[in-house]
Amino acid sequence: MKKVIFFLSLFLSIYLSAQTEFNSVTELPDYAVLKTKMKLDDAVTKADTPAEFPGGMETFKRKFAESMDVIDVKTNKINTRVYFIVEKTGYVRYVTATGNDKKHSQAAEIAVRRLFVKWKPAIINGEPVRYLYTFPLTLKKF
Repeated sequence: MKKVIFFLSLFLSIYLSAQTEFNSVTELPDYAVLKTKMKLDDAVTKADTPAEFPGGMETFKRKFAESMDVIDVKTNKINTRVYFIVEKTGYVRYVTATGNDKKHSQAAEIAVRRLFVKWKPAIINGEPVRYLYTFPLTLKKF
C-alpha cells in the first residue's frame, strides 16, 4: 500500500513544461555534458515548425509519466533536464538526462526511450532538420 501511495504522490506531483527556447545548442546550460554524450552536429534548438509528438505535448507528457518507473527519491526537490534529438526521419536518438539525482535522471532517460514513436520532424525552410529537444522535469515530494 505504501508503494501505491508513493507512486500516486510522485505521479501527481510531476510538473512538466514544454520546450525552452534557446538560440543555439551552445547556449544550453548543460552544453559541456551534452557534447560528450550526443552528436550535436547540425542540431538546432529553434525551427520554423518545432518537432511534434503525435497527439501533441499533452499526450507526450501523459505517456512519459506513464512510462516513468517509480523510484525511491531521497530529496524533497529534483530538477532534471532531459535532452534528445528528433532526427530528420522523426525518430528519437541520443537521449541524455542531467540533474541533481542520478537515479531520477536515469529513470527519465529510460522513460523517453520506451516511447518508441515517430515524431513529426522539425522544419526549417520547408526541410526537415535535426532538432535538439529540451524537456525540463521537476519533481516535488509532498
